[in-house]
Amino acid sequence: MKPRIVIFDFDGTLGDTRHNIVVTLRRTMQLRGLELRDEATCASTIGLTLEDSFLSMYPTMSRDEAKECVATYRDIFYQSIEELSPNLFPGVGDALARLAAMDIKMSIASSRSSPSLLLFLKNMGVAQYFDYVLGSDNVTRHKPEPEPVLMTLAHYGVEPSEALVVGDMPVDIEMAHNAGVRAVGVSYGNATRRELIAANADAVIGHISELIDVIEGL
Repeated sequence: MKPRIVIFDFDGTLGDTRHNIVVTLRRTMQLRGLELRDEATCASTIGLTLEDSFLSMYPTMSRDEAKECVATYRDIFYQSIEELSPNLFPGVGDALARLAAMDIKMSIASSRSSPSLLLFLKNMGVAQYFDYVLGSDNVTRHKPEPEPVLMTLAHYGVEPSEALVVGDMPVDIEMAHNAGVRAVGVSYGNATRRELIAANADAVIGHISELIDVIEGL
C-alpha cells in the first residue's frame, strides 16, 4: 500500500547538521571540562536526545550532569547559530515538492528540540511542507520508542500500513518498526548502509530522490 503520510527524521535526513552538532558537542565538552570525544563518537549519538547523547558518551555521568551539559550545549548553539547554520541535503527541496504534488502528507519526528527544529525548517525554506512537527520536547518516550510515530498516526487518523518513516539512523528504523510502520534508511546521513540494513530497514537509499521510486513501488 502506498503511504498517505511520510514521517521524516530531520538531522542527517533532511538537514546536513553533522558538522553543526559535532562542533557544538565538542565545544560543550571543552567548556564543561570533559574528556574530549572524537568526531565519530559524537556523530554516533545523533538521533538520540541531547541528554541521552551525553549519557551515551560518558556512561558514569549522572542525569543531572547530563542536563547541565544540555543547557551549555543550547547556549553555545544559539550563540553560534549564524556560524553553524546547516543546509538541506542536495535534492531534498525537490523531493518534498514532488511528494506534495503526489498529495502525500509530510511530518517530522526528531530528537532535536522543537524551537531549533522549527527555526531550521523556516530558514531552509521548507516549513510549508510540514503541518505536524514533533521535537524531543513534544514526546515523553523518545526514539527508538514508537511514541512519535504513534502520535503522528493519531494526528492524521491513519493506520500503520498507510505511513512510512524515513531516517538516517538505526533508532529511526527501530522506532518505525516498534510502531508497526515501514521504514526507509538514508545512507548519506550518519549511519552506513550496512548499519541500516542490520536494523532491518525495508529499503535503503543513497539519495533522497530515490525515495520517490521507493514509494511508487509500494
